[in-house]
Formats: sequence, C-alpha cells, structure tokens
Amino acid sequence: MENSYQPPSPPHRLLGLTDQEYQAIRQDLGREPTDAELAVYGGMWSEGCSYKSSLPYLRRLTSIAPWVVVGPGDNAGVIDVGDGWMLALRIESHNHPSYVDPHRGASTGVAGVLRDVAAMGAQPVALLNQIRFGPLSQPKSRHRMREVVEGMAEYARTVGVPIVGGEVAFSESYTDNPLVNMMCIGVLRKGELVRGEAGSPGVRLVLLGAPTGAEGIGGVSILASTGARRLESSPVAIPEGDPELARRLLDVCRELAKRGVLRGMQDLGGAGLVCAATEPATRSAVGVSLDLSAMHALGEEIDAAGLLTSETQERMLAFIDPDAVSEVLDTARAMDVPASVIGEVTATGKLLVTRQDEVVVEAPIKSLTDGAVVDHHQIGEPGWMENLWSNGIQFLRRPALGGVLLEILDDPRLASKRWVYQHYPTEARDGVMVGPGQNHALLKIPGTTKSVAVSTDGNGKLCYLDPRRGVGRLVCESALNVAISGARPRAVVDNLNFGSPDSPDVMWQFRETVEGLAEACELLGLPVVSGNVSFHNEVDGYPIHPTPVIGVVGVADPAPLDPPGMHRAEEGMELWLLGLNNTVNLAGSSFSKVAFGHLGGRPAAADFTLCQVAIETALQLVDEGLTPVLHDISDGGLALAAAEIAISSQVGVNVTFGDWRSLFTEDPNRLLAAVWPRDVPRLLEVTSQQGLPASQVGTFGGSEISLETGGVRGAVNLAVATRTWLDAIGRRMEEDTPKS
Repeated sequence: MENSYQPPSPPHRLLGLTDQEYQAIRQDLGREPTDAELAVYGGMWSEGCSYKSSLPYLRRLTSIAPWVVVGPGDNAGVIDVGDGWMLALRIESHNHPSYVDPHRGASTGVAGVLRDVAAMGAQPVALLNQIRFGPLSQPKSRHRMREVVEGMAEYARTVGVPIVGGEVAFSESYTDNPLVNMMCIGVLRKGELVRGEAGSPGVRLVLLGAPTGAEGIGGVSILASTGARRLESSPVAIPEGDPELARRLLDVCRELAKRGVLRGMQDLGGAGLVCAATEPATRSAVGVSLDLSAMHALGEEIDAAGLLTSETQERMLAFIDPDAVSEVLDTARAMDVPASVIGEVTATGKLLVTRQDEVVVEAPIKSLTDGAVVDHHQIGEPGWMENLWSNGIQFLRRPALGGVLLEILDDPRLASKRWVYQHYPTEARDGVMVGPGQNHALLKIPGTTKSVAVSTDGNGKLCYLDPRRGVGRLVCESALNVAISGARPRAVVDNLNFGSPDSPDVMWQFRETVEGLAEACELLGLPVVSGNVSFHNEVDGYPIHPTPVIGVVGVADPAPLDPPGMHRAEEGMELWLLGLNNTVNLAGSSFSKVAFGHLGGRPAAADFTLCQVAIETALQLVDEGLTPVLHDISDGGLALAAAEIAISSQVGVNVTFGDWRSLFTEDPNRLLAAVWPRDVPRLLEVTSQQGLPASQVGTFGGSEISLETGGVRGAVNLAVATRTWLDAIGRRMEEDTPKS
C-alpha cells in the first residue's frame, strides 16, 4: 500500500510566506527568526498589508491637486474644501472575512473604516457600502446578504454614523465570493489633522480601546493573501465587534484631536499591533520599542505572536509626547475607554519587543514595512478576449417593449434596493440632505454653507468585457452622479476587487483597470486620494469578474437649496435626453442579460471630453434651478432611468425613440432631465453653450410607463411597475420566511 503520509507544512507557509520570503527574512535578520518574528513578518508581508502584487501598478495613479492635503499611504485621504474645513475619505474591503462569517465580517468592516477616518482626527459623518452576492434564487446568497446587511446596520446604528448610500449587485460571479466594500467620510478643521506618524524619539505609545484577545490572530491579513476558501475550515475566528466601545473610542480620538495632543495615530486592523506600530515609525524614520507586559489583554495565555498580530476590534494606537500622557489616560478613563502605555519611539530604526524582560522580536522596521518580496507576476492578455468581444448578440427583431421593461423592473440587479437600505440607520447627527435610493448622497457640513456629495459605482460584467473601458465609464458615471447634486467632483477613492494575482489573466485585468483608472482621473482632473486592493477573490480557479469600485466626492458651496431628485417630476413636464441620442451598443447591458442571458461584445469607451461637458452642464442647470429632475443613464439604459423617475414621482411617462436599442444601451455621459415647457428655451441655451446635445424624448402624464419606437408601443401600468420594482428583492428574501 502506498504511503499516504504527508509531512506538515513548514510554519512559514502556514502564515502565507513563500520559501523565497522565508530566506529573505533570514537574510534581513542574519539568523533564524523566532516564532514571534515569523508571525510578525507573516502579517506585515501579507498581500493585505504589503500590497506586494499591486504596488508597482498603483504608482501609476496620481494624487496631485491643490486641494489634496493627504494622499494614499496614510490611514485615509484628506482634501481641503475651503474656509478651514477638510474631508477625510477612506474605502476598505472585508470580502474574505464576510465569506467566513458574514455578520461579523461586515460589522468589523464598518468598524475598521470608521477607525481609519477617525485616525486622521476627523469626525466620521457618513458611510456608504458596495455589496455583491450570488443570485437571490440561491438560499446561501439570501443568507449572506441578510447577515451582511444586519451586521453593517447594527454596528453603524450603535456607533451613530448613518449609512447614506451605496450599491447592491447580484451575479453568478459572486456566488462563493461575496464582496463587502465600505466607504467612510469624515469632517475636520485644519488644526485637528492627525497623521499616521510616530514623531520623534521619546514619544510614548498609548494603546486605546478593547483588551487584546485571541480573536482574529492570523485573520484578515492572512485571509487577504490566500483567499477565504482555503481557510473556511480553519480555526481563524473573525473578531466580534463592540460598537458601544467603538462609539466611546471614536469620541476619545476626536477629543484628543481637538486638543492637539496627538503626535500621530494609527488604527489597529490587519496584522494588529505590529502594523499599527511599524507603519507610523517608517513614515517618521524612527524605531519603536514595545513592552507586551504593559498591554491590557484578555488573559496571559496569549503568546507574544498572538499579542502582536491579534486583530481584536476597537483599538487605536496613539503617539503622545511624555508630558501629555497623563492627560490622554485621564481622557480615556473619563470616557470609559481602556488605555495603557506600551512603549516609546526610539532612534534605532528597529522594532524591539519584550515580554517580562525577554526580547521576543528584534527586527529592522524598514524590512517589515518595505521589505516584502515583490511578486513579479506574469501578465498576459487572455486568449479568450477576442472571442468575447466578437460574441455580440444579433437581434433579429424588436422585443415586446412592455414585457422586457417589466422583466427589468423585476430583476434584483436593477430593481429598488429598498429592502436593503430600510435596514440601515439613515438619520444623521448633522443632517443628510439626500440619502439612499438616489443617484448620490448629499450631506451638509455642520456649521457651514457647504455640502458634500458622494457616489460609489461598480460594474463587474462591464469590466469583465473590457477592464480599461469599464473602469473609465465608472469614473464618468460616479463623477456625473456627484455633479447632478450641484457639487463639483473633487477626489476619487477606489477599491479594486480581483481574483488571484498568480493568474496571468487576472493580472492583465488588474493592470488594464489601473491604467484605465489613471487615464480617466487624469483627463477629468480628479486625484486618487485613497484606495484598497483585494486579491484572491476566487474559488477553485474561478475568479470573480474584475470589480473596481469607484467613489467620487464633490463639494458644493453654497449647498443647493432645492437639489434635483427623481421624485420631483409632475404631469405636464417634458422629458429631455442630454447627451448623444444615437448610441446602440448593447455589449454588457442589463437588457442583454435579462432578455437573453447573454454577456459578450465590447462596450463603448467613455468620451472624457463629453463627460466634462456633461458635468459642467449639470452644475449650471442645478445652479439655475432649471431641472427639478436630473438622472443619469446607466444600468438598464434610458428605459429604466425613465421608469425610475416615473415610479419615484408617481406620474406616468411616455417615451418615444427612433431606434429601440437606444432605449436599453448603457453608454455613459447621458442624463435625463424633467423640465417645465416654459424652461425649455433656457435649457437649450445652456446645453448649446456647453456643447451638449439635447433632444426631447417624452412627456409626463397618465398612469402608464409607455415606450414607443418605430410606431410600435409597449406599456406597463404605473401601479404594477411600482409594486414590481419596489418589491423585487423583498419577495425573494421572503422565500426563507416560514409560511404560517
């Protein structure tokens, strides 16, 4: 009988380190690493912490603009919005933890992005999320979505930060790879800005927040390097958050920022304490000594490696001048937040860790933060791309327009996401002007005349067909959604979700996406101020569709008094298309997927000059108050955009078009405007001056959503359309509810 014995894997492989990396560690240390050192390197050199596969490409992105205060590389990006006010912006993913434990994974994802923003000295004021699951016909997809939504909602509600927008999508691509991306916006005054820096030798390190426990050891950082499936049966536990403590911790951080006693601050997320201590030290070119015996922790059974890499939630590391330590400890104690002094900044350039006077780690900090062995992955354009592009569907005859529209309205990918955002806390401490269910979120900056608009967008099937063109269109879509609010787009954050970097196909998709993102942002004058990369989103060699998520933030000053909304159309108004009216490319369209189950062809590229024209036109129209309704055309095309306006306003609409395909194409840089006939002459003056085509495509009135093309008409009763669109997700989620 053949011997089936398999020797155990070396410890470094269990930590996600390759043999080459292990040899590099031995060389950096000049000896064999201790168990604690090996764990530290495993965390710091993981994909999630080191960005070793993506960093060479990310350097292509630019963050330069006069209003950028802090760009990529810190806890969050920061932009100046004038009059002494700034915004902190961050987006993060918790894909793999949300696969292992959807509820905890999603809630701790919210926790992490809140701390990232708070670490800059900002007050978090709003959250957005981008979540993706398999088809809702699958019980496991319904279960994951329910748990993710509840996890995010519970945490955000307790902490007191509203969830104001985002996107929900469904596809077979995400059946075993749910995506959970979260964005946070914070506000702060210029004098309150805190950087993720360690300061100078002698500065003390104060650990704030929850006692360190064993949960999450080898967690997010390793999951991000290996993928969830390989660890689904492992003992790795996703940490359980404590949102009540989080609320108090955020208040402590905000208070310390206002007092100006912080030399630096870093949240404890992936790789735990070791990452929080060494990244600021690298930025300040200093060393750090830590005494693990001084930490407040849960029990003494946790070894040094565990204390250093635990991902226990609700923890921050503050860098404090010696004469301010007592004030910091007193402030934390007064707000019932545990705190302990655990080390100090040194001039050695090393990480020195002791426990009970025993040295357990002594390593060069630059080696930990910058020494990961860069993976030079093979890149090759997939051989199937040409076949995919040539696989455009040929339509022999016009479909039944009313029937297709009803199918689209009933598709969870395109229907109202009311079931999702009804779970969310949308009330605001300082006021939300526009919340979930619109093109964008709009927030008032307290104590000012300014408002902030934000939109997040993603489209996996479009980027699967052409990553470069797909991401360019996403930037245009998100920027135009912001402009519709009356806010000028100012900055971009991105979350790049991909399969394994070991695949040449995936790395080609990644490179093309980054190149497309860089091109779009440069041509639109939008700096990329923060971002995140999530690799290894695949199962058994089947990666997700490449899914970049783009968040655009804009600023309006003064805030619009009466911003456009999809609910403001009235009988007697005219429906105008602003933008090209002869687009017929259906590649990657929702129509193709819904009507024919088809995904193929090559989508049209974005025209960035036309996008800028559309942005300027939208800003002027909002400023003059000419268009009560401005709605972008994207998923579902013009037909769905018109239907959404009709449903939101509860007024019928009659749409007339020449080529029926133009009703469903999703080409970018196009808007629908509802306008009173008396304002049409001025509308045409503005669009003509800007150079944006404009054509009337319908009128509002009656009790139907009517589509007419070539003399053939299809219609859906408004009441039927409303019920179908609003309840499409809820009906499917109720399939798990026992019948009485």
